[in-house]
Amino acid sequence: MPSFHHGDVEIAYLDEGEGEPIVLVHGFASSKNVNWVYPTWVSDLVKAGRRVIALDNRGHGDSAKLYDAEQYEIAIMASDVIALMDHLGIARADIMGYSLGSRMTAILALQNPDRLRSAILGGIGIGLIEGGGPGENVALALEAPSLEDVTDPVGRTFRAFADQTRSDRAALAACLRGSRRLMTREEAAAIRVPVLVAVGSKDEIAGSAFALGKVIPGSEVLDIPNRDHMRAVGDKVYKTGVIDFLSRRK
Repeated sequence: MPSFHHGDVEIAYLDEGEGEPIVLVHGFASSKNVNWVYPTWVSDLVKAGRRVIALDNRGHGDSAKLYDAEQYEIAIMASDVIALMDHLGIARADIMGYSLGSRMTAILALQNPDRLRSAILGGIGIGLIEGGGPGENVALALEAPSLEDVTDPVGRTFRAFADQTRSDRAALAACLRGSRRLMTREEAAAIRVPVLVAVGSKDEIAGSAFALGKVIPGSEVLDIPNRDHMRAVGDKVYKTGVIDFLSRRK
């Protein structure tokens, strides 16, 4: 698996297919494989004629594990995406995130609009601004001796997921504590790149997609029927909607 260094941080990535590039940014406690390869996003986008790049965020997958929460500030994490594009000589790309990856993508849409053809915000709605989702309860669950020691239901969900993916739980706890900064309503309203907000109708972590759609000018909203935060990732409605959205970009 190829990798590069952004400063002292090694970032693993994949690069497949040919055509207009799209960069995929996975969610918290996930990885490029769990979020994008196994649910066939990579192969489906390649079949749709796209060059697909996906990275393991710092602290995740095959990328470097860091234990200082300050190294996971959301803009610092997002800068790894731009560094990867620079490493590959990609001037401009569509970028699709999921959950934490979408919060990173929103920062890029605000701060580096010249590098984005579009931003697809999967698994995040008004929670981008108002918060919600994993908090200190999840960090504590990750640090607990075992899953049996975790009583908080949300904490148990994320701890079980981290155990399943064999993640570095100490690195994830640091990431969670360092990446909590929310986007202000004014910042979200200042995003000018084309945006698709895609959230499962039963997602209780992301917050309302339609509420966020009202804040980001000109954004489109894709409702993924009967899917929660975890099960929306590989949904056919999500994939079909994204490929349609991408086909309309200039």
